[in-house]
Amino acid sequence: MNILFISLGCDKNLVDSENMLGLINNHGYKLTDNENDADIIIINTCCFINDAKEESINTILDMAQYKENGRLKALIVTGCMAQRYKEEIIKNLPEVDGILGFTNNPSENNIIDLIESLVGKNDYKALSLNGNQENKRLLTTGGHYAYLKIADGCDKHCTYCAIPMIRGKYRSRTIESLIEEANYLAKQGVKELILVAQETTLYGRDIYGKKELPKLLKELCKIDGIEWIRVLYCYPEEISDELIDTIKNEDKICKYIDIPIQHSSDRILKLMGRRTNKSDLINVINKLRNQIPDIVLRTTLITGFPSETDHDHKELIDFIKEMKFERLGVFMYSQEEDTPAYLLEPQINENIKKKRHDEIMQIQQEIAFEYSKSLIGKTLNVLIEGQVVNEENIYIGRTYLDLPNIDGYIFVESNESLITGNYINTKVIKEKGYDLIGKALEGY
Repeated sequence: MNILFISLGCDKNLVDSENMLGLINNHGYKLTDNENDADIIIINTCCFINDAKEESINTILDMAQYKENGRLKALIVTGCMAQRYKEEIIKNLPEVDGILGFTNNPSENNIIDLIESLVGKNDYKALSLNGNQENKRLLTTGGHYAYLKIADGCDKHCTYCAIPMIRGKYRSRTIESLIEEANYLAKQGVKELILVAQETTLYGRDIYGKKELPKLLKELCKIDGIEWIRVLYCYPEEISDELIDTIKNEDKICKYIDIPIQHSSDRILKLMGRRTNKSDLINVINKLRNQIPDIVLRTTLITGFPSETDHDHKELIDFIKEMKFERLGVFMYSQEEDTPAYLLEPQINENIKKKRHDEIMQIQQEIAFEYSKSLIGKTLNVLIEGQVVNEENIYIGRTYLDLPNIDGYIFVESNESLITGNYINTKVIKEKGYDLIGKALEGY
């Protein structure tokens, strides 16, 4: 029985996929990456924004064709779309044979139960997605990094976001279970842990009565083999002095923090249901930079939120120019049904959203390129991830400045052979846009 698994969406969804893959592998099923060889295809979907929904639906329809053209017996849909739109999938996508949503009290073998119910029968059966984190997940990231999902769900209820409806209330995992998984990942050769959740900064408050991200980070730093720990999705209002001190003083924690601020206009932030204003954002950014001078700040923004005016947009542009985030991404607002913002007026024309998006990214490109130039002459520790094809002495790697598959790379020249997974001291000799070019120092 050959199974093809397709994972869509965010890094948190990827962790769910890897847990399911671990169960599938442990139960003796063979995994394939060839659609023509698959008896069962599983698609772990995303529906965070409209583009993600379209990608999920198109992937389902594309894979369904193999029922006619190949050996495919069953098509299973899991993840956020399966949770949010189960009835619509049943009604409108008869090609789907099994649907797997979420539950707070899952049975660890639900994905296996569903597979076994479909083998040779093709009967529909809806179950709840495996969420048991004790399973030894099957890593798919390659290289030497892995995501560690420390919590699921969200209690913030921002007006544009459907995640609380899909994923439920905020639920932290225990420190003990996370340490156990991190040790397992280290034994698999993982050098970099990337902590993710809908919001990492609230970690622990639901089960320990207070925010315990600093404590978790300190425990993770004790694990042999783990060299870098990177923290994403830190809401600005929850960044405490204790967390800043922990990032500052623990050598293994990358001086890199992801802070999704979404906007800088007080009016828009209030409409979004965010819990900060422009002054709050400036204060936390300045505090981080004052306490940790070499920190890299990443943020995400939303442009084209309902009623966003030219004045609001200009205020955001001025804020970006002033704050000079080293890393920044921007989404065009997606009108999500059943969210409070869905009914807000006026909705912004798609062409205006696109124009504002492009203007922000052009300004950010200039900021990022200037930052790259400022690194010339500096020595950075580089995690070697591979060798450039057809280039005997050129290797590709990352510094603490760069999140995998999102930020840039550094291309390292070396007269000696470098080993993938090793850390190499490298002097930056030039920049190439978002990327850097460096030379390995003798003796590393």
